[in-house]
Amino acid sequence: MKMPSLISNWRRVLARSWSMRLMALAGIFSGLEAALPYLEQILDWPNGIFAGLSGLTVGAAFIARLVAQKQIQEEDHGDEE
Repeated sequence: MKMPSLISNWRRVLARSWSMRLMALAGIFSGLEAALPYLEQILDWPNGIFAGLSGLTVGAAFIARLVAQKQIQEEDHGDEE
């Protein structure tokens, strides 16, 4: 089985795409959900709040992945000239 190759502008996409930013935020929310039992003394938030936020953020990232992001596309076309 052949390994898939990365897109040519993967660094730009990683740094500037909203889907990647939202996935990173979802990862932070997941980490906070895992740490919540240890932070109960400091934060008086209900269990599942960060899991819910993570789920919403993943949904937003899914949508963002399908939406054309003009800034990245314009830079790609500028590279061809």
